Amino acid sequence: MNRPPITRDTIIQRSRLMPSFPNVVQEILATLDDPDTNLNVLVRYINLDPVITARVLAVANTAAMQGRRDADISSIFAATSLIGLSKVRSITLISSLGAFIQKTAAISLPTSFWEHSVAISICAQELTQHVAQPVNADAALISGMLHDMGQLWLYTLDANATRACWQKSITSPLGIEAIEREAFGIDHATVGAWLAEHWKLPLQIVQAIQYHHHPDTALANPLVPLIHVAEVLGNALDLGHRDQNRVTPISSVACETLGLVLDDTIGPLFGRIEARSRHANQFFSLAR
Repeated sequence: MNRPPITRDTIIQRSRLMPSFPNVVQEILATLDDPDTNLNVLVRYINLDPVITARVLAVANTAAMQGRRDADISSIFAATSLIGLSKVRSITLISSLGAFIQKTAAISLPTSFWEHSVAISICAQELTQHVAQPVNADAALISGMLHDMGQLWLYTLDANATRACWQKSITSPLGIEAIEREAFGIDHATVGAWLAEHWKLPLQIVQAIQYHHHPDTALANPLVPLIHVAEVLGNALDLGHRDQNRVTPISSVACETLGLVLDDTIGPLFGRIEARSRHANQFFSLAR
């Protein structure tokens, strides 16, 4: 099927039909170095969203019960003091980005897309604790959630053609990007990077989205090899339960750049990633 070329202008114009990108993501990124401001931003946003409020309080009260505390946690400030600012940020980021993904999909979106996005975001966040290179955990989580956003854009443009690309990628020797370029004249990594630029996300996140399949071209930004490794590991662990799941080779250069050694000592990390992904995909249901 012949279609007009998909240009950067095309992507930006169609993005105006999408819901607004959640401001809280940009505010969190802007205030990471100021814990007090970051907390105030979170509390203000969470208090306006009853779904996220309920999720944060549920996690806090579960922690309180496990700690044999009798107090009923009923405020975000109290929840933060109990479970920590970083966990509250993670809940807020996954919830807000998940809602954004759901609203963006004007037509039925496969559940596996959400599950894969959540799994890779958690895998990326956990990996930040096991690499020699310093990588911000929240930037890793955001990049993981958005790394395949270009696929969602293509899906909303032509769901049938996108599904055909996914199906072909299962058995084709070509990578998904090459298959998408055959069908659309552009690949999801490029689309996702242009969207991220339009949303004024930091360059390191834009690059992580753009190069997650080819990290060796942008190793100076450690977030790039991190998201690449996170996706390969997530697919190897089948965290997203996708029918089109395909385990691709992991870049040894990416692992070397990160200072990541994949040996028997990394087993507990895999266990935490699997447990957190399973919990998140149950807890952060897209039903709102």
